Amino acid sequence: MDWHKLLSPVRYDQRSDSGLVDIRSQFQRDYDRIIFSPEFRKMQSKTQVFPFPKETFVHNRLTHSLEVASVGRSLARIVADFLIEKQNINSNLANELPTIVSTACLAHDLGNPPFGHSGEDSISSFFISREDLKSLYSNDEWSDLTRFEGNANALRLLTHQFPGRRAGGFSLTMASLAATVKYPYPSAAGKMKYGYFTSERAIFEKIVEECGLKQSGKISRHPLVYLVEAADDISYLIMDMEDAHRMKILSTEEILEYWLPFLSIDYQNSFHTKSEHLDPNEKVAYLRSLVINSLVSHSADIFIENYYSIMDGDIFVSLAKKLPEPIKNAMELCKFISYKRIYTHPVVQRLEIVGHKVLTSLLQSYMEAILSPEKKISKLILQTIPDRYHTEGTLYQKTRCIIDYISSRSDFEALRIFREMNGIDLPEQIV
Repeated sequence: MDWHKLLSPVRYDQRSDSGLVDIRSQFQRDYDRIIFSPEFRKMQSKTQVFPFPKETFVHNRLTHSLEVASVGRSLARIVADFLIEKQNINSNLANELPTIVSTACLAHDLGNPPFGHSGEDSISSFFISREDLKSLYSNDEWSDLTRFEGNANALRLLTHQFPGRRAGGFSLTMASLAATVKYPYPSAAGKMKYGYFTSERAIFEKIVEECGLKQSGKISRHPLVYLVEAADDISYLIMDMEDAHRMKILSTEEILEYWLPFLSIDYQNSFHTKSEHLDPNEKVAYLRSLVINSLVSHSADIFIENYYSIMDGDIFVSLAKKLPEPIKNAMELCKFISYKRIYTHPVVQRLEIVGHKVLTSLLQSYMEAILSPEKKISKLILQTIPDRYHTEGTLYQKTRCIIDYISSRSDFEALRIFREMNGIDLPEQIV
């Protein structure tokens, strides 16, 4: 793979330039388009892991994405310096890496539905339970619907021309789009996760061609995907545990037990000295910064050590799987504790139940409406959907738009619509 193609500034489906002078690079414009978008702002009301408490601050999708972008920028800065110093890559080109990676990090969760990762399962489960609908779709389409994937939905959101919106969706550069596609294959490939829906196959193929990701008949990941993935792995693992500490699910002593192994003995001794007079939350926050710094450094080293294999498209496992044994063991322990103590905590499980009820009910109502549009109630239900999510075409295209609408709702919006649709609350005037 060649960096000049990998960092393509060509914008998806943009027919002409505005002609305006801009002090930003094309990739900085990508970053700003995400930051200033309503889709990004809406993530402040989407669950990361814990439902929004009344007093204790925990992460939501927006704050998580901002932190992932920060970590991703640091990783890309190290790699950019390596490319400039050791690979003789043009500095102007290499210096765009932090912006491209942080943009992809900001966008990586845009496609996730309300109610955390359980929302993805709820959408998939609805269609799995409706085997009677299978014959109405192609095999590839049914695979998309029964295996809803937030990563694929993010690519759709970034590129789809919704009614009333400009061509190309966000019209990002090909480099930024390629850096968001973690899994370069469709749902029909049968793997645990995938990168694009049937509806975005042509878009994906265009990205592959423009960025030169196809070699000897094989499609490879964009190299920067490894950095985006590492930034997400580092951030969610550590920040979920810090949230659990703030909610008193994990004690300060437990956090120290699980996190100190990420540091060398010298750094551990320094931490104990400097944190001696800090309160518990500040102590955990300080240790969190040291742990993230350690993981960023190790992950960047792994990328550099495997640089030629990555550029040849030979590596596909995450950087986390290649970390030094003590660091990898510490990460595995944190994952185990997170599953045992955080993701199965009663408050998290209750949210999953609520999310499942809400999303299943909404899908049931809207799917019945598009399957029987001649009914009066169906017409009323379809009229509640904003024009942006209306479409003509095949049943799959209509279904895709229903899922677009539901998955783009915040937790609170989805709950409000559910309550109104089920006669629990009277409709509110939405301005």
